[in-house]
Amino acid sequence: MSKPAAPGATPATTFMDKEHIAYTLHAHDYDADASAKGLQAAEALGAPPAQVFKTLMVLIDRTRPACVIIPSDRRLMLKKVAALQGGKSAAMMLPADAERLTAFKTGGISPFGQKKRSPTILDASALEQERIYVNAGRRGQQCRIDPRVASAQCGWLVEAVAE
Repeated sequence: MSKPAAPGATPATTFMDKEHIAYTLHAHDYDADASAKGLQAAEALGAPPAQVFKTLMVLIDRTRPACVIIPSDRRLMLKKVAALQGGKSAAMMLPADAERLTAFKTGGISPFGQKKRSPTILDASALEQERIYVNAGRRGQQCRIDPRVASAQCGWLVEAVAE
């Protein structure tokens, strides 16, 4: 018999519990109209943008999905991501496709507990931080994690992919 989901549990928190990845949850006001959701989350949490990471879904060579986690105040280097995944090009996934693939709503996509697991790249700047915030699988909910532990336990590639 499986234990019932905790109140406020998401597929992301359930995954982290199952994999014994320590985290703390942090709720914040979510502004659906914010043009930069990651920066809005950082401001709402009162945390430096370099510690609040956004989860982006990309397509390598138009066919292969990948998940990339970068600081909220940085831009993704798509060519670098493509090269790291053995491809020629990378493009941002359409929001509807990202939602279908991950089972999370945009603005709430977590690198943990996605419906279909994709290769994941964590920007190397995360290792400069003791803890980082990533989305916990719901808009307005972040989890604070140790990036070294999470990347090791989840098999994430750690490379500089943000500028």
